[in-house]
Amino acid sequence: MTGTHDPAQDPDEHVRYAHYQRLFAEVAPAEAAALVIRVLTDPDRSMANSAVCGYLDHRAAALLTDPQFPAWQREMAGPVAVDDFSTRRLTEWALLRAVTLDEAWSAEELLAASNWLQLRLAETSTSPTALAVLTEGGRTRRIRNIAHSRSSRGRR
Repeated sequence: MTGTHDPAQDPDEHVRYAHYQRLFAEVAPAEAAALVIRVLTDPDRSMANSAVCGYLDHRAAALLTDPQFPAWQREMAGPVAVDDFSTRRLTEWALLRAVTLDEAWSAEELLAASNWLQLRLAETSTSPTALAVLTEGGRTRRIRNIAHSRSSRGRR
């Protein structure tokens, strides 16, 4: 059997997802927006937004405190605008950055955030204000308890 197999055309979404993960792992920053656009055209929307969010999570974590984060966020905002889940994840990374760097953010934004962001902040934030907000109004008992425990340790 000769010829080449294009994983992006494979009917198995698991094969395509693995292919997209490899592409995101190797993509140059200048080509990332185009790749996001391409992946989000996949007919399996759930798999596509999962692949894109994996990239967003990896890249945002690497840039979280870097001065290049806002430019990267602006660059990604257009390509992810077609996908509500990816748009929300990108927005929540910006909120995580604001809390982390003690920039402007509001309790309303934090309380409207997903469980993913609230839990991440409850587990990692050093912001007494964020921990207090999550202790009082975190979405789940687990989030509230973790935030309370971590804020209590900070008061000792």
